[in-house]
Amino acid sequence: MGHLREFCVNGWSINTGSSWQNNITACSDLSLKSDYHLFKKGVRPEWEDLQNKHGGKWSYSFKDKKLINIDELWLHTQLAAIGETLEDEGDNEIMGVVVNVRKGFYRIGLWTRTTGKAGGKDTLMKIGKRFKEVLQIGDNDVLEFSGHTDAAHSGSTRAKAKYTV
Repeated sequence: MGHLREFCVNGWSINTGSSWQNNITACSDLSLKSDYHLFKKGVRPEWEDLQNKHGGKWSYSFKDKKLINIDELWLHTQLAAIGETLEDEGDNEIMGVVVNVRKGFYRIGLWTRTTGKAGGKDTLMKIGKRFKEVLQIGDNDVLEFSGHTDAAHSGSTRAKAKYTV
């Protein structure tokens, strides 16, 4: 595997093994257990990063991989994050976005700085609703939010949902 390079767009750090977007492998062509991460500059895509430690993530799993265009959804997710259309100015909640390629599904997640404590729940719910629109999932489909600490304690990335939209 090649060396990772870091590119910055509006304060977002794009880590890839090549130049961004035109030369990276499409999500639909990635091997199983592959992930792409797009995080703000200086933020590592790890629970343990100080800027993520007290946060969580909104996530949705697309279980029928043949029915969705994951490449388009991932591009729209990245553009929404970079373009700062998922949160209001000054919210400073969104840390990054992730796509996971697994055997039976694709999962797209949006990492946040907090879990909505101290009056921040409304901000997280607003972000969740906007993220759901970007992902083009129906009203009957549920987008879930879970805290990183809860996931770590459960021993899985799939902790019990704290919020849903």
